Amino acid sequence: MATEGILVTASKSKDNTYNFNTVAVVLLTECLKLIVSVCVFLKDHTVGQFFSDIHKYKQVLLFYFVPAALYCLYNNLGFINLATYDPTTYFLLLQFRVVVTGVIFQIVFSKQLSRMQWLSLIFLTVGCVVKEYGHGHEAKVEPGASSWSVYLNPSLFLIMLQIFSSCFAGVYNEFLLKDKGVDVHIMMQNVFMYLDSILCNVLVLAFRGQLATAFTAPSIAALTQPSVLMIMCNNAAIGIVTSLFLRSLNSILKTFASALELMFTAVLCWLIFGIKIDVYTFIAIFIVSAATILYAQKPVVNLAKPISKPGSEHKAKENDVV
Repeated sequence: MATEGILVTASKSKDNTYNFNTVAVVLLTECLKLIVSVCVFLKDHTVGQFFSDIHKYKQVLLFYFVPAALYCLYNNLGFINLATYDPTTYFLLLQFRVVVTGVIFQIVFSKQLSRMQWLSLIFLTVGCVVKEYGHGHEAKVEPGASSWSVYLNPSLFLIMLQIFSSCFAGVYNEFLLKDKGVDVHIMMQNVFMYLDSILCNVLVLAFRGQLATAFTAPSIAALTQPSVLMIMCNNAAIGIVTSLFLRSLNSILKTFASALELMFTAVLCWLIFGIKIDVYTFIAIFIVSAATILYAQKPVVNLAKPISKPGSEHKAKENDVV
């Protein structure tokens, strides 16, 4: 994920905007993920089985509309927020999602987190607050405006919206992978997710009135820039790996694994973009790293349900409503 922030920042023009349609980039990324997932599935299965599974598990396909819509929001907000924040600040603030994920995780999977786990989540939150304080401390306050307006600004609201969409999508996706869709091949589940995501992004383009202009000759030329193609390939790889991660591990561990990239992101941003590593960034990275180490002492374990066999009780409950 660290590479995503760096690549998106590198694709911006001098006036801190994008000269390409960001929704179209998200849409094409989902198309790329879909192609990869279909190819991997067909490597070991027939075309007939592919369509048979789509029909057989069509209810799971409908369930995936929820995380698909949330990931659609998350991915599009990523471009908006990276136009406001540098990659290090953006990435640090996103770590607050671990706390939100912890709460949602308890509700969805009925698993109580230990004191040690909650302590690590609190540490991580403090790290995010320190970084946001540093970001606001450097900003200029408009004459007559309250100093709180620096911290409670629309950009921070969009970051929080992105955090909540990521958390709900991640935990719900894990629920589908390990519960409702446990009998479905992992790549078929990816196919369901990306089909729904493509539809969601098409709806976003239509809502913005860009459906007719998103893929004109000039727009396609902008989308084929090397920096934009690298964003698509990188994000596609992240999407595929994330599904495998959630299938084998869990959503909390995934977000903590992302936190390990903080130092890597900060150093690369300093080398590539000249973005300084100030004292707030250093302290925040230290606190978040400490939280990661603390969490690693006793990580959350959430195993998938065993794959059901024909005639089993689990199979009879497969079509229950979420």
